[in-house]
Amino acid sequence: MKPRHQTHLKVLFALTLVHFTGDFYSAFTTPLFPAFMDKLNLTLAQVGLIAGVNRFLSFIVQPVAGYLADRYQGRAIILGGLLMAVVFIPLSGIAGSYWMLMLFIALGSVGSSLFHPSVAGMIPLYAGNRKGFSMSVFNTGGTLAFAAGPFFITAIVAAWGLEAMPVTMVIGLAVMVYLWVAVPSPKSEGMASLGLMGTLKKQFGAVWKSIFLIWLVMVLRAVVGQSFMTFMPVLLVSRGYSLVSGGLMITLFTLAGTASGLMAGYLADRAGARPIFLVSHLLMTPALLAMLSLSGSWIYGGVFVAGFFVLATLPLGVTLAQELAPGGRSMVSSLMMGLAYGLGGALAPVVGRLADIYSVATVLWAVSFIPLVTIPLILMFPRVDQREAVG
Repeated sequence: MKPRHQTHLKVLFALTLVHFTGDFYSAFTTPLFPAFMDKLNLTLAQVGLIAGVNRFLSFIVQPVAGYLADRYQGRAIILGGLLMAVVFIPLSGIAGSYWMLMLFIALGSVGSSLFHPSVAGMIPLYAGNRKGFSMSVFNTGGTLAFAAGPFFITAIVAAWGLEAMPVTMVIGLAVMVYLWVAVPSPKSEGMASLGLMGTLKKQFGAVWKSIFLIWLVMVLRAVVGQSFMTFMPVLLVSRGYSLVSGGLMITLFTLAGTASGLMAGYLADRAGARPIFLVSHLLMTPALLAMLSLSGSWIYGGVFVAGFFVLATLPLGVTLAQELAPGGRSMVSSLMMGLAYGLGGALAPVVGRLADIYSVATVLWAVSFIPLVTIPLILMFPRVDQREAVG
């Protein structure tokens, strides 16, 4: 048996590949809404309902999936969930009606919800002394997938139409052949004999206040990140930039977060997560305000810097919470990644409504100050030493 402190690179790669593959297919839906509208004569209200169901099932349901993953160990929930995403999302291209489209996307979203908590919960078991960095690499898999998926599928559909989408599942199925061999079975967390309330009490009873603090900070960070990713392109277009510039803004914002997430995980393994949270959240507000004030080609540099700080702590919240509740790794992962992100996104309509009233620029300026609200909360984070004598 390998020493506990050793990092299992092959397993970590396989788990990150699960994350990348599932999110790659999940990223197909949103950029294809215009094509679905043209094919099925959908209204904006119908598109909004699909988007809402997609987000709800992909993120809000994750805590339930996390509970099931902690209680019922086995690879079926990982590989089965991934298979659903790989198969049903491409099938949306041949949907002949609105409700069939809704069904395919819903089933694909459920699949995504199933595998996320399980694989995230396994990361610390194989990370050795590099839990923060390993979680950052795992998170990078999903981030890169959401950057690459839209470009890939829009190119396919532009060339061959929506009917070509099912062909893309061949890629995912081929990857799953490798994953069938490489992904190990999750290790039992001893939850099989407990119900939902018993599981919550056992795993979070002594640390629930700390878990809640971390979760609240993650929700507020999600509000900031999703508000800017949703409405900054709108602001750019209103200022005379092209639609392509708006898309480039999202790519730069996301890629910057990929880089900062890796850096944050590396530093957190040496200095602990709390200092990284403090630095990134303190610098987030000035970075966002600077971005809003820039013009011309300077805006792209501002977008990159803002994304660097806004997305830096996304994997650290998961890692810190797992340190506090190691017996409920999948459950706590779903709370920090799924529920926090989902609730942050659920507030997007509120932000949009305020933007209708006060203007996009004004609302984004106000949202920029939310990170400062999180500073007192971060100062109350528990001191968890994540620097286990890095080899």
